[in-house]
Amino acid sequence: MMYHAYQAHNDLLWPLRSFARASVPLLLDPTLGMGGHPPHRQVAAACEVMRLAEVTHRRPDWAITSVSAQGRDWPVVEEVVHSAAFGTLLRFAKPGATEQPRVLIVAPMSGHFATLLRDTVRTMLIDHDVYITDWHNARDVPLAAGRFGLDEYIEHLMQFLAVMGPGAHLMAICQPCVAALAAVALMSEDEHPATPASLTLMAGPIDCRISPTEVNKLATTKPIEWFESKLISRVPWRFRGAGRRVYPGFVQLTAFMSMNKERHVNAFRDYYVNLVEQDDEKTRATRAFYEEYMAVADLPAEFYLETVQQVFQDYALPRGELTFRGRRVDPAAIRRTALVTIEGERDDICAPGQTLAAQDLCSRLRPYMRTHYVQPGVGHYGVFSGRRWQNQIYPLVRDVIHVSG
Repeated sequence: MMYHAYQAHNDLLWPLRSFARASVPLLLDPTLGMGGHPPHRQVAAACEVMRLAEVTHRRPDWAITSVSAQGRDWPVVEEVVHSAAFGTLLRFAKPGATEQPRVLIVAPMSGHFATLLRDTVRTMLIDHDVYITDWHNARDVPLAAGRFGLDEYIEHLMQFLAVMGPGAHLMAICQPCVAALAAVALMSEDEHPATPASLTLMAGPIDCRISPTEVNKLATTKPIEWFESKLISRVPWRFRGAGRRVYPGFVQLTAFMSMNKERHVNAFRDYYVNLVEQDDEKTRATRAFYEEYMAVADLPAEFYLETVQQVFQDYALPRGELTFRGRRVDPAAIRRTALVTIEGERDDICAPGQTLAAQDLCSRLRPYMRTHYVQPGVGHYGVFSGRRWQNQIYPLVRDVIHVSG
């Protein structure tokens, strides 16, 4: 009933939001003699704030049309390399560019779309042939497509790497670090020809027993049955995934925003003031962030519940108890894949030490194939976006990839 109540509320607000969107250009149109008057700007700003605060369920555009690389600008073309019900292997091709290391970026399936990694992709494109896991919104996946749990997630990563072929590299950001490490361990044990040459794990919950954050503690305050009964809902009948059990993206968004409620309230208040004062630079930055942040994707219930239980409650991977299709996952099987672990000093989602734990689990890797780095002064998102990612973290990741080919 939770999802149906949310959708009914959304539908009731639709006429008001539509009116607000339509009113903004009229209120600011100088040809009507309205654009220069403060009262009109104030009403237009209020309408724009209402528009920006709307939760959407559509993946934003990547909006990466070109990149400067190899001394010139190259056009970037999105190519669907492989498509499955729950996700697409998407390539950002640079037609005419010389061959560069192929990297698969594994995006989180955590309530937002893969476009949250736009800055990561744009930076990686400078020196790499970039692919990404473009996960689909579960509410758009028909029931006939079957289940999607942690096993299926791992399976998709191995399948995508097989499609890319030998010599590729794997980079996982946040939540999928566990699945990525498991996929590489399984492929290494099987001596799969497409086992990646390097594995980069960034701010991921490999071992949540280490310096548990508030997010980690929340997962252990209730039994898994509570999460299933309180947070799982069925997709309403009007959508393609009607009847599918999901963890709704709007619930995850509410949880994220409640952790920093004052910050978000201040951001929308400042947005209103900047709109009235016509500070275009500040309004553009706020608009770009919230248009991405308010675009949510539902998670398959199986994946969400298995992740909570196995990663955040049972610590299955560091305890040696994680399995794939009944087969134990052994990170010690990784012997030829270079390992990079990256953490943020101020990360309040995946605390320092949680990602580093992968280094101990991959016990048979030679020292020269291991790299660990803690970025001073950054939180979770600063590990893979922003200036410190671009200027300090990325060069390290790039260099390991380029010597591991």
